[in-house]
Amino acid sequence: MCHHTEKSPKSEGDCLKQANALRCMRMDAIENRKARHEYAILDTVDAGLVLQGQEVKSIRGGKASLAGAYVKIYNHEAWLINAHISPYQEKNTPTSYDPLRSRKVLLHAHQIADLLAQTQGKGLTLIPLLLYNKNGHIKLSLGLAQGKKAPDKRASIKEREVKRSINQTLKFR
Repeated sequence: MCHHTEKSPKSEGDCLKQANALRCMRMDAIENRKARHEYAILDTVDAGLVLQGQEVKSIRGGKASLAGAYVKIYNHEAWLINAHISPYQEKNTPTSYDPLRSRKVLLHAHQIADLLAQTQGKGLTLIPLLLYNKNGHIKLSLGLAQGKKAPDKRASIKEREVKRSINQTLKFR
């Protein structure tokens, strides 16, 4: 049983705790590993996805990648762009299937309006963090993110290594 709780994150450390909690609860989660390195996550939102049947089976089988994917809002609808979902069965796949097709993200209208207002003109973007199965439904965890510069990335790596060394020394006591 996981000891983490799901609360809305207030800082990057809280976002990491929430990601660890999600990872504990959902063993078949597909994570965008570069997202936390490339971006500072300011807020997270969970949403549904419009998928075809074979895509659901592929995601449950772990045949998806969120590397390089992002979310755009067009005509008051959110779309997941550039996410790769491999076909479930290669030989039984329709010829028209596109693994990189845009997929509609299911959010309430007020959530879309809030995200649109936050991303316009502030240098913020929406990136997918996790793709997971919850009660038989495929969910997407989105992060409102701001790009990190190279010194910020080095500082976060150094901070993570310091925490790791402290935890290792405390473990051997």
